[in-house]
Amino acid sequence: MAKLLYSASMSLDGFIAGPGGDMSWLTEHLGAPNPTAERLLGQVGAILAGRGTFGGGDPNEGTDKEGAFGGEYHGPQFVLTHRPPAEPVPGVTFLGDLRTAVAEAKAAAGDRYVNLLGANVAAQCLEEGILDEVLVFPVPVLLGDGTRLFEHPGGTRVRLQPIDDEYPHWYRVVR
Repeated sequence: MAKLLYSASMSLDGFIAGPGGDMSWLTEHLGAPNPTAERLLGQVGAILAGRGTFGGGDPNEGTDKEGAFGGEYHGPQFVLTHRPPAEPVPGVTFLGDLRTAVAEAKAAAGDRYVNLLGANVAAQCLEEGILDEVLVFPVPVLLGDGTRLFEHPGGTRVRLQPIDDEYPHWYRVVR
């Protein structure tokens, strides 16, 4: 059965996007080989993104590397939103309910990962107790402001357990 994995590049001060969702900060850090990301790509069966992430900035925008995983991902995509676009987007399913979106993404993923993109959708899955794993790609920069990896003032503490010493920033959510 598919697992829900939240993966994100993150500045060392905890931001996955700059102010206003800006992703341009990441551009200068892309391109170097990343064995963990390459391994993950082969294990992703579907993507579930929030509307802000889907419609937001791409550090590779306008290049042949635009899109998830530097343009290398070519599978089913689902977007959680209450504001679907007026025109259909090929290969993308827009859904307004978290449980339905997760169920459809898991069905599409089979026994592979549903990779969550976006802090809001990941936080919703964590709050519902359905997030299975978290993978962080630390980037050597301090942004100072923007969208945090997780933002939940007053939220409860969540324990994470390392999955494998070979992948030091990949964790299982302890329930």
